[in-house]
Amino acid sequence: MGDQGFVCRGCGQRHEGLPFSYGAQAPAYWRDELGSDGRSLLDDETCIIQAQHYFVRARLVIPVLDADVDFDWGVWVSLSRDNFRRTLDLWTTPGREQEPPYFGWLSTQLPVYPVDTLNLKTEVHTDRVGTRPHVILEPTDHPLAVEQRTGITMERVQEIAELILHPGT
Repeated sequence: MGDQGFVCRGCGQRHEGLPFSYGAQAPAYWRDELGSDGRSLLDDETCIIQAQHYFVRARLVIPVLDADVDFDWGVWVSLSRDNFRRTLDLWTTPGREQEPPYFGWLSTQLPVYPVDTLNLKTEVHTDRVGTRPHVILEPTDHPLAVEQRTGITMERVQEIAELILHPGT
């Protein structure tokens, strides 16, 4: 599959390339003023809020049924303090993908769904060193969980791109 462009239904213009990945820079609970709080930290892969709430950056993968690549949401997931510490302890350890999954709460609001995505129950699966963990949602009837289980089409990938490019239209 080549780098596809598409004619956007939001603006009528042609956009080059169709993104298969979007990501959040921080958990939904992060606020800029926390950057000056000595008990809080936000970096590329982890986040701590007031030494009480712990998050890791992860991938929520959705199969694309009529493409050779998957769609990937870059999300944040909360972990317990113990599981967060374990994740950090194993960060550079080969074989860490053998670790059992951790329970977490989805901590990213994905704007393209008609219902809230915050606090969906997840399993956080550690992947090999150098790869972000991946998230499996609890099998509910939430539209995001359904898409993860059943897959989406290229038409839905384009719809997501249009919604991200032109929110509120």
